[in-house]
Amino acid sequence: MIERTWECASAVPGCAGVWVATDDGRIASEVERFGGQVVMTSPTCANGTERCAEAVERIGDAAEFVVNLQGDAPLSPSAVVNRLIDRLVDDQEVAMATPAISCSPSTYRHLLADRAAGRVGGTTVVFTDAYRALYFSKEVIPFAPGGTKDAAAPAPVHLHLGLYAYRRETLNRYRQAPISRLEQLEGLEQLRFLELGMPISVVEIEPLSWDPIELNNPDDVTIIERTLASRGIQ
Repeated sequence: MIERTWECASAVPGCAGVWVATDDGRIASEVERFGGQVVMTSPTCANGTERCAEAVERIGDAAEFVVNLQGDAPLSPSAVVNRLIDRLVDDQEVAMATPAISCSPSTYRHLLADRAAGRVGGTTVVFTDAYRALYFSKEVIPFAPGGTKDAAAPAPVHLHLGLYAYRRETLNRYRQAPISRLEQLEGLEQLRFLELGMPISVVEIEPLSWDPIELNNPDDVTIIERTLASRGIQ
């Protein structure tokens, strides 16, 4: 899974470099096996954003923008990375940019099934007409009474994809701030930005030919492997 995420990052044109940030020697050894670069970070990092902040400090001044692709999201499209960077360039007021996609009927059913079974599934996001994030949740938001009447129509719900593009100064401020109340409740690192009053821009991407399910539960492994195989990725 780490190698597939590394390949996804490596496919992005114009990037200054790709590193896998980890505190686990086993992961480091695997990355070195397939020829990737590793930066070791502290085991005290609370989440991926804190780990990115520490990694950037260790790597040095490699780039103006930092993109975090999470290892549990191998179905995320690499093509969206440049769109995240473009959003940071175009909107100087936002601290970070992250993608979301309108839920297909099958993704929506997957989210609802996870919640009905008491499992935490994907993360959903609501945002303004100007694409500023209002809230992220592991609940399925916004609430749609009775679900969707048309089984073939997209649900009025946006699935958040686990990619983040940050400004370097954004990472520094985030790392210096304590874990926020909502971040701790939801277990979602991006909520710290919102509670700090740091605007997040949501980049809405077009529907994909696959459901970008993240690895949140053991049952997701089969879905992810089947999707990778259908896309010709071994």
